[in-house]
Amino acid sequence: MEAIRQIVKVKNHKIKITLPNNFNADEVDVTILSSSKNCEISQWQNEQVRERTEKYLKNPESATDIDDFLKGIDNEL
Repeated sequence: MEAIRQIVKVKNHKIKITLPNNFNADEVDVTILSSSKNCEISQWQNEQVRERTEKYLKNPESATDIDDFLKGIDNEL
């Protein structure tokens, strides 16, 4: 898998991403995150991470393999 990370300016709620000439893909997965250093994580998200971490630490065998997790999502679609 090839990954490219860029920080781009937002203008009029739009962004422009120019890919390198040697990047050959017909489809890409785009994730957009604010690059602001003042970005805060909400309380409910913090609580979710704490709960999941505690659950995992109590029973590490209960963790789902990423490939199995992704297959499950594909089957639901």
